[in-house]
Amino acid sequence: MSTAPEIVEFLLGHPPFTALPPAEVERAAASAEVEFHLAGTVIFSQGAHPSEFLRVIRAGVVEIVHDGRVLDVIGVGEMFGHASMLSGLPTGFAARSAEDTLTYRIPADAAYRLLGQPATLRHVTRSLLQDRYGIRQGRTDEVDRDRLSQPVAALIRSPAVVCHPATPIREAAQEMSARGATAVVIDLGPSLGILTDRDLRSRVLAAGMSPDAPVSAAMTAPAQTVPSDRPAGEVLLDMLDMGLRHFPVLSPTGSLLGVIADSDLVEVQTHSSFSLRREIARATDPAELAHVAQALRPTVVSLHRANMAPLDIEAVFSIVSDALTRRALEFAAAEVGKPPVPFAWLALGSQARREAVPSSDLDSAVAFMKPDDPNLEVDDAIRPYFSQLATRATEILVACGFHPDTHRTSASDPLFVRSLDSWQKAVRSWLDDPTQDKALVLTSILADSRPVFGARVGESLATTLRPAREHPNLLRMLARFSLSHRPPTGFLGGLVVEHSGEHRGQLDLKEGGALPIVSLARWAGLAAGVLCASTPERLRAASDAGVLVPTAADTLIESFELVSELRLEHQVAQLIAGTEPDDFLDPSELSGLTRSYLKEAFRAVATVQQTISNDMSLS
Repeated sequence: MSTAPEIVEFLLGHPPFTALPPAEVERAAASAEVEFHLAGTVIFSQGAHPSEFLRVIRAGVVEIVHDGRVLDVIGVGEMFGHASMLSGLPTGFAARSAEDTLTYRIPADAAYRLLGQPATLRHVTRSLLQDRYGIRQGRTDEVDRDRLSQPVAALIRSPAVVCHPATPIREAAQEMSARGATAVVIDLGPSLGILTDRDLRSRVLAAGMSPDAPVSAAMTAPAQTVPSDRPAGEVLLDMLDMGLRHFPVLSPTGSLLGVIADSDLVEVQTHSSFSLRREIARATDPAELAHVAQALRPTVVSLHRANMAPLDIEAVFSIVSDALTRRALEFAAAEVGKPPVPFAWLALGSQARREAVPSSDLDSAVAFMKPDDPNLEVDDAIRPYFSQLATRATEILVACGFHPDTHRTSASDPLFVRSLDSWQKAVRSWLDDPTQDKALVLTSILADSRPVFGARVGESLATTLRPAREHPNLLRMLARFSLSHRPPTGFLGGLVVEHSGEHRGQLDLKEGGALPIVSLARWAGLAAGVLCASTPERLRAASDAGVLVPTAADTLIESFELVSELRLEHQVAQLIAGTEPDDFLDPSELSGLTRSYLKEAFRAVATVQQTISNDMSLS
């Protein structure tokens, strides 16, 4: 029979217990019981009463079974039964010993204390909010739960079809057909080319190219490649962003391992986002575009049901939003006329950071080139044009289901329509004198800017902010500005909710949850020399640059992920119910433990804010 010291030693060797103080683990181990299950024993049944124990496998193997189908096999050191115990819901699956198995059974009271530590925030919250086995509110269809987190090399189905540049297209196509491949890789020596089935249709058949022509005449070169260890979910986002469907996969030494296609990464739910982008490009008028856009929100629901990570879903939503924005601008330009000068349309805010959700507003700005014609006055000709363009594009996008910005951070406002030269002069003046009216607000807005349409001047504008890290006065004021956004922690550890209006008693997950972290990450990113990027990317870069200590960056990232999960979970539920998504959550709808984790996350953010304030003497 195992003793408490043996149990403590074992638990401390396996996550999430490895992150806990030994004293806490010792306290839980003192109440743990040892269970022995013969092979084939049902440890608990599907749909049984909420679990009263957390179980950890000491020896043996346990099968997770749903409707008679084995969904997973877990082994030594893994825990089970905790999701039902923590949520108070009936067990969503059965647990059955696949062989003679020994488990440690920890009673709920001790397990709550053990799993209620800040160090287990990320691990346990994911257990509560993510449906590991695809069993969500009675849903039982198969979900390939781990595909998007695996290294992309693990999803390669077969060796690549490779040919010489002089190979006739006919032979390459025959080899593709014989091997069941959708692409052929062309060996160009120092680089690779690629010819896909889509290329055969569009570049060969449709263009009337001879099938006896060499593949080099129709290939794309150099091919966009991907390293073998890149997570499949990130590769999917790259495909969406670049409009590509095939990537050759390279080993660390640069050798070709195979070709990954979009269909290899995800099933039909995620694949629909590719189809959606195609339909957006094919829309012939604003009405058809609005009709196509109706599929965006159901796509979010499908991705959520497919267990895609919330931040990845936000990135997909943002990328599709980019495509809708570009098409809306094309239609608007066709109506109001050709632009008088080259310009870039800049996405701002969450869309620029690729963190947009269905409730997000549309923020935008325009940067245009100075006219070559000295008689073309900016105020008389150029600004009115872009005001018309922005107004009409916004109307089209609102018809597509987006929300216009309520704070007038829009290209329809003259404040956000300037020449590139004017923007750059303004940015330089803000760097030198951040005390100017609106300098901090506008710097923060431009720090979250990304060109999505038009000329490349938007990239030039972004680089103007890079010297911000060399301006301590600006960074100091931005730090103080970011600290003005406080998480909703109240007296006695409560959550601050709305006290009046239609959202009385509800928690604002955007203003109180996401914004304090986003603001800190923006300041820290600028201090580290990072321009527009996602919030986690900025925090990691700030940690690497020494702007934030690693523990602070990790705390902020984990808290941001938790808020994002809750926010998306809430909005998906609203979409399923047919109501308009928002960021107002009733805390009473959460389980007691989830509320405690949310409070812990907010307190952790507040602690980081106070540390930064003290370190920079901002109090």
